[in-house]
Amino acid sequence: MRSKMLLLSEDTREQQKKAVQQQPQEKEAFYGQSNIETFKMKNMDQMKNTVGKARAAFNSRKACSLEFRKQQLQALRRLLTENEDRIADALHKDLNKNKLDTQVFEIMGLEGEIALLLEKLTEWAAPRPVERNLLTLMDEVYIQPEPLGVVLIIGAWNYPFLISLQPLLGAIAAGNAVVLKPSEVSENSAALIKELIPKYLDKDLYQVVCGGVAETTELLKEKFDHIMYTGNSTVGKIVMEAAAKHLTPVTLELGGKSPCYIDKNVDIDTVCRRIAWGKFTNCGQTCIAPDYILCDKSIHEKVIERLKETIKEFYGEDPKKSPDYCRIINTHHFKRILSLLEGSKVTYGGQYDEASCYIAPTILTDVSPTSKVMKEEIFGPLLPILTVNNVDEAIQFINQRDKPLALYAFCHDKKVLKKIVAETSSGGVTANDTMIHFTISTLPFGGVGNSGMGAYHGKFSFDTFSHHRACLIKSLKMETVNKVRYPPGSPEKVKWIKRLITKQVNFGKLGLVFIGLLGALLAVLMKNGRMQLRRNMFLLICAVQNLSRK
Repeated sequence: MRSKMLLLSEDTREQQKKAVQQQPQEKEAFYGQSNIETFKMKNMDQMKNTVGKARAAFNSRKACSLEFRKQQLQALRRLLTENEDRIADALHKDLNKNKLDTQVFEIMGLEGEIALLLEKLTEWAAPRPVERNLLTLMDEVYIQPEPLGVVLIIGAWNYPFLISLQPLLGAIAAGNAVVLKPSEVSENSAALIKELIPKYLDKDLYQVVCGGVAETTELLKEKFDHIMYTGNSTVGKIVMEAAAKHLTPVTLELGGKSPCYIDKNVDIDTVCRRIAWGKFTNCGQTCIAPDYILCDKSIHEKVIERLKETIKEFYGEDPKKSPDYCRIINTHHFKRILSLLEGSKVTYGGQYDEASCYIAPTILTDVSPTSKVMKEEIFGPLLPILTVNNVDEAIQFINQRDKPLALYAFCHDKKVLKKIVAETSSGGVTANDTMIHFTISTLPFGGVGNSGMGAYHGKFSFDTFSHHRACLIKSLKMETVNKVRYPPGSPEKVKWIKRLITKQVNFGKLGLVFIGLLGALLAVLMKNGRMQLRRNMFLLICAVQNLSRK
């Protein structure tokens, strides 16, 4: 689930600069002086010290121990267990989330991830043997996952604990030091993260930086070994630009307008219940929420009516009074979402209250593909409904736009569903439900194109924050075989090298016993004459090739 609040609080670089310029009083209060340049210098020094401290801790190699990593993961589990009420309180203050939503959408996912990492870490961190060629037949060839170094994780406000801590878990498991920057927009959650992390985790390896424009800007000037940002594509480009100066790899979890296609031959009641759940959870502030519906014209009215009934079923006649309905994070986003209503017909909902940042679940019809609400990700409780004549028209509509983070399709016909999967592209796809793919730790979660790059969750998190190091441990023996690659060259040597290098051998199929016998056979062959050696080597190669194909 991805926050669409911009990394530096506004939509463009110019707006970011203005935001910095408009905060002199806050800076004076914090630093006790009005000199902005002094503020910038102190801020810069603070970020340098933070990153430097993390790097020194990483260089101490304390995080290399798998036991140490597991201890840190277990400590994070205690953090969640022992502070459940405080986490729920912070989320209620920030987003009006209730305790059930806190458990389901924040804590349970983290606890599940921790359990998986503790179970699988030893296996994932172990050397991974690979196939060899005949020239390296008796050598040790493997991939060794190793930590990248110091990782910057920039979290988001819509699921502030899940989105900040889940990548942190993967980075810890992979053995990295981490600088964590929670979103300042969910201020209560950010403050709690800042307070709790040093109490449970190593204070040097894992640093938390709170703040807004100035702090994040200075952080991005520092050299990291990997940056993971959760937000939108506008700021994703800014992060990439900053990372490029240090050739730092990035993982960008962005978003987009996730479409939801409804075929005409479906159970409308079930479909609308699953769509409404995915759309209006967290007041629509979920990056993989269905952004708009494409439905067959013949079921258009039925979908609208059933969605109305479902909203009442979930949140009552007045969702504002429902303990299960969240609020928009702040007035900036409140006004942004309301501005998207321009040019569309409100068929249901539309009520709002700026004082409490409340916007009711709202259904929009008579929506033009060029209307304002169809030009950007909504990230709020507005649900546009457009009609199409068939699945081909829906596919064409989807493909004319940026690749979304998620794509949803409701249909009984598996051939139609396979067609949609084959002829579209998105970060993830779920058929006959919404958002559930996010909960599967064995699936990579990430975007494609404008919706992001890279992925995480489960083993994908471990791999994202690891360098996969190619390792070959060769013996100084058997030099007779290796002489074939040394000068002077000859056509005959070229033929032998081709046979030795281009043929892959899978030792999982041959077995360790056969490898031992093969080594003994090679040793015997080395004692034979040159002509006999060539003939026997040729027969040996043919035998190995035949076995490796089985």
